[in-house]
Amino acid sequence: MADQANTSQKRFLYLAAGVSAMGGMLFGYDIGVISGAILFIKKDFSLSLGMEEIVVSAVLLGSLMGAAIGGFLADRFGRRKLLILTAMAFCLGAIAAAVAPNTAALIAARVMAGIAIGIASFVAPLYISEIAPVTIRGKLVSLNQVALTIGIVISYVIDYALAADQAWRWMFAWAVIPAAIFGIGLFFIPDSPRWLVARGHPDKARAVLQRLRSPEEVNGELARIEHNAAQQKGSWSELASPLLRMAMIVGVGLAIMQQITGINTVIYYAPTIFKFAGLSSSAVAILASVGVGVINVVFTLVAMQLIDRVGRRPLLLISLAGMTLSLAVLGAAFAMPQLSGFVGWIAVGSLMVYVGAFAVGLGPVFWLVLSEIYPLSIRGRAMSVGTLANWSANLIVAVSFLTLVHILGKAGTFWLFGAVSIGAWCFAFFLVPETKGKTLEQIEDHWRAGKRPRAL
Repeated sequence: MADQANTSQKRFLYLAAGVSAMGGMLFGYDIGVISGAILFIKKDFSLSLGMEEIVVSAVLLGSLMGAAIGGFLADRFGRRKLLILTAMAFCLGAIAAAVAPNTAALIAARVMAGIAIGIASFVAPLYISEIAPVTIRGKLVSLNQVALTIGIVISYVIDYALAADQAWRWMFAWAVIPAAIFGIGLFFIPDSPRWLVARGHPDKARAVLQRLRSPEEVNGELARIEHNAAQQKGSWSELASPLLRMAMIVGVGLAIMQQITGINTVIYYAPTIFKFAGLSSSAVAILASVGVGVINVVFTLVAMQLIDRVGRRPLLLISLAGMTLSLAVLGAAFAMPQLSGFVGWIAVGSLMVYVGAFAVGLGPVFWLVLSEIYPLSIRGRAMSVGTLANWSANLIVAVSFLTLVHILGKAGTFWLFGAVSIGAWCFAFFLVPETKGKTLEQIEDHWRAGKRPRAL
């Protein structure tokens, strides 16, 4: 009977994590779909280079808005309720983009989708981290990143399937289906037990933990959550307190590094990069992007299996080293015109190595660490700040990529991202703590004791 109960609890835990990770899939779909759609949108709406960058980046503007408001809303109204509203926003954004009559309407629709992305990008991993047991927290939070990468691949496949008909409106419209599944599923999972304690509902938190944990684990975990919750104020001013300053530096620093190393130029502009490299047709360029997306999924699955065994730091450092080397090769491919007959294949290969390196470390580790390192009462607000920094860096990179290519050349742009990756490796080596095997309450106690990040 005890084994059956534990199996039931494990199934429910994975169900709750899987449903919330659907937010990650929609996040991935909506950032990936524009890469193929923009090839046809710019023809239909006669977009200039500057307006093309604005259309691509409109979703990022919305994401900034979502990240800015999401933390307060997640702490005030709960993670699950906010995700339900986010699912509705995903649906509305997809429909509005599909029927947009002009550029302005399309931009507005993409901003709406962006708001949903900005919220889901951190509230989904936040929710998962708060329901997960410490032994598999990394694996479960990484489900969100796996779902994100699957969403990107699905968007590429749909872009490819619809490219012959140039049906960019249907590319956006398909997002309605997973958004509806996401919204319905959220009604069948519980609120975060840690959020319930923070809002003064320990009895409800106990009931949730009884569905997620074995009976002998419930009392001890609830006591630890209540102990830490009693020490906290939960105000914005706490984010700037000296004891939490280093946690904020780590979170915001990782947030910026994840973007300025160039990953989303690959996601947004993958078909464009391959056309630069000589893959002539739009359909072939989109198909090459599907291969990149599959590599993203495979290596994120590898990271999911390793992250609770090897740890966060080793994966992060290996990841950044691989990204640096692959960006050096990619830049070299574009710098040597005598290789023009093979530059397409060199570009494809180096981009796949780059994406694989990102996926095995920096991709999932950033969102995992961000969901782990902050105290309960301000976790939503603190993750909101980190996510806002992430999307701000994302926006800057996206709107400047084509301009950088124009000024520095293709090789110089990728070498610039490689140089930044070296700086990111140094930041991770000296400042990012190892959170493997630590409860969220132990991590919180570490910061409140005024200890250095590497001492965790």
